[in-house]
Amino acid sequence: MTVDQIGSRRVGDRVDDLLETLAQHLAREPGRRPVRAFERTVGDEVQAVLDDAVLVVELSAAILRTGGWSVGIGAGPVVEPLPASSRAGSGDAFVLARAAVERAKTRPGGVAVAVVGSDPVPAADAEAVLTLLGAVASRRTAAGWQVIDAVRDAGAGARQGEVARRLGVTQQAVSQRLRTALWAEELAARPLAARLLRAAEGTRVLGA
Repeated sequence: MTVDQIGSRRVGDRVDDLLETLAQHLAREPGRRPVRAFERTVGDEVQAVLDDAVLVVELSAAILRTGGWSVGIGAGPVVEPLPASSRAGSGDAFVLARAAVERAKTRPGGVAVAVVGSDPVPAADAEAVLTLLGAVASRRTAAGWQVIDAVRDAGAGARQGEVARRLGVTQQAVSQRLRTALWAEELAARPLAARLLRAAEGTRVLGA
């Protein structure tokens, strides 16, 4: 994944804030980590290497939610062994991620995410699904996000009644906000995006 800030000259460098946001998100995902952590590469750009397509989908959604970032996903092989820093890595995945983020930058008025893969057909399909999910998320209200965050913080198996008590609202309000936010629909579509990303990879490993 290669992620580049939009309009940094206007709003200032936000890389440290993004890295903190991603660290907080990963802290809620015990045992799931990038192969090489997110780090600043050059200027206001960050990069990471991941082999978990589900995590790619989750982190892409988290980055798009913060706003002000172009997200490029390169699905392809890397040269192994990988160096300690992703900045020193090589392989098709890095080239594809660069092409993807450059394409994502051309969508300043839309969902700034792009996928370029070794197999272009599932890559295009993955991009379409991620773009749709990003568009849905961008239309959520603050109340919708409040309930979604509370549901996620409560953990798997939490009941809506428990979430409602934590928020000081009725269970009916929680249910209504989740329906309006299309949260169940997003959760149902995320595995499809992950499967398409895996299909877009092609051969995953190149010999050093």
